[in-house]
Amino acid sequence: MAGLVAALLIPVLFFPPFRLIEARLYDILSVISPPLPAQPGAVVVAIDEPSIGEIGQRWPWSRELHAKLVESLRAAGAKVIAFDIIFADPTTEEADTAFAKVLGPDVVLAADDVTTPLAQGIQVTRVSPLDPFLDAGAAIGVASVHLDGDAYLRRMPPAQESFAAEALRLKGEPQASAPDGALIQYFGPARSYPTVSYYQALDPENFLPPGFFKDQTVLVGLSLKQATSADIGAPDTFPTPYTLTEGTLTAGVEVQATILDNLRHNLYVLPVPRLVMVLLVIAGAFLAAAFSTHGVSWRTGLAAAFLVAFFFVGAWAVLRLGRVWASPALPAAAALAVFGTRFGLDYARERHLRRTVSEAFSRYLSPDLVAQLARDPSALKLGGERRNLSILFCDVRGFTTLSETLKDEPERLTTLINRLLDPLSEAVLAEGGTIDKYIGDCVMAFWNAPLPSPDHPLRAARAAMRMLEAVDTLNVELRQEQGEDAPRFAVGVGINTGDCVVGNVGSRWRYDYSVLGDTVNLASRLESLSKEYGVSIVLGPATAKALQEHFVLIELDRIAVKGRAEKTAIFTILAPAAQHQDPALAKLMELHPTVLDSIGAGRRVEALELVRHCQTLAPSLSKYYGKLLLKATAIPE
Repeated sequence: MAGLVAALLIPVLFFPPFRLIEARLYDILSVISPPLPAQPGAVVVAIDEPSIGEIGQRWPWSRELHAKLVESLRAAGAKVIAFDIIFADPTTEEADTAFAKVLGPDVVLAADDVTTPLAQGIQVTRVSPLDPFLDAGAAIGVASVHLDGDAYLRRMPPAQESFAAEALRLKGEPQASAPDGALIQYFGPARSYPTVSYYQALDPENFLPPGFFKDQTVLVGLSLKQATSADIGAPDTFPTPYTLTEGTLTAGVEVQATILDNLRHNLYVLPVPRLVMVLLVIAGAFLAAAFSTHGVSWRTGLAAAFLVAFFFVGAWAVLRLGRVWASPALPAAAALAVFGTRFGLDYARERHLRRTVSEAFSRYLSPDLVAQLARDPSALKLGGERRNLSILFCDVRGFTTLSETLKDEPERLTTLINRLLDPLSEAVLAEGGTIDKYIGDCVMAFWNAPLPSPDHPLRAARAAMRMLEAVDTLNVELRQEQGEDAPRFAVGVGINTGDCVVGNVGSRWRYDYSVLGDTVNLASRLESLSKEYGVSIVLGPATAKALQEHFVLIELDRIAVKGRAEKTAIFTILAPAAQHQDPALAKLMELHPTVLDSIGAGRRVEALELVRHCQTLAPSLSKYYGKLLLKATAIPE
């Protein structure tokens, strides 16, 4: 298995897009505790916004100004002055002559190699400074850099006459060029190097500490403020590994300073050959196989985490101690693939064993309970537990009449009731409920068992609302299919919350996972009362208390319950809580308690007036208020 995984992953090493994944990992690991040079190898003179404001010229500036900068830096003791600016085009004769006069063997001017793909090959054209500048003794440094496929700058420039290498040579510290493919080790985000504004360098005596440029290599280049955002572009700015952590771009002149220190201290990083990566992938696969020989357990998870950490920490350690980059991506992926394959095989074997139990009981128990029994077969015994549940009964109104109407068409009757029970059941399952049973045209369901559901009253209420919507949708569909003679369904729902006994109930030969208790009996009674009170949903007191922050509720009545001395309040849902500020609804909520009080106190005139007013405010409750109107009328005058 390990050999197969390794064989499948090794070709990925040679897939060019995968190199970008390795490069991003390098970005992440290379910025962790980078090796900082004892002293920065260069000072940056930034052509920035403060300088543009102080100097008062639009870029590009006059070369006479650059000539003043060279004179100022020399006077301040700078050993090498390197312009990361390409002076390839002539300006005015006076300005170019003034600049040429101050150039000498301590000045490096940037050149650029422009690569142009052609049908017959690749053409490289060098853009060099003007000949008079070179004749004056200035050296050329190629400032070209090569970006990776994601436009990040990670590669060291390969040419020996690179800009940074020339600056080191003029300072008397010649260095060999970095090998092909070497990676830049960055030391910090933008402005990590000592940086001063151009206008300050023109007058260091007034703006800078004494000796600031003494024996320094000074790099001059663009470093605009707008370049510090990775979301926008600016001239001569690049994404670097610190772009991921800081979100900033780094000015090209500061990148050149970083390259200079990489060459000066041999801090650049060499990627390992592909053959070594192949061996690491094989090692990762076989190490994972060795850790999972005895199957998958919690120890295997620890082993997988250890192996992944080993490759990543090892890659960082080798990067820091040996300046070698061995990407941990594919070796870690090989290890995880082996662990995952072994887990998949064990899981398939376990699934086969569980399927035996599931197939035996899935025809009798709910899917959730079957899954629970598969995890814990010891639960397969008679008995139960006491738990607070929400019980829902939903009954189809007028089903007896419909059955009489379709007594000669049993197939149609069965089809209709199945079309109704299907969305009603879906409403229960969508809210995480357990369907206990179908009692003819009635659905019984409960929440908070076998799986816990802390907000079970709210879920039961939402299921009831879904049921009402499903019935309306079905009525529309039937009317479209069968015309005005189509049957019209309506349902009544009762919900009650309280302690019940839930578990396996029955005999040794046949039992069912169900609920028992007064809470269930009251829920069934509430459903039957929904028709009497002319509402679709009737709630018990505990359910209503749990829902008062989610829905607008009204108390319908107080009913006598067997075994209780006091009558029990019953409620219905008027609207979601978000509609409580509706003027008509708010007025109804204000008047309704007074209606019940006036009827209870025998205030006939007041009760009649209030009931009629409430009927106009809530036409949907006309049947219920009609019932109250009869009660009010029966009050003796």
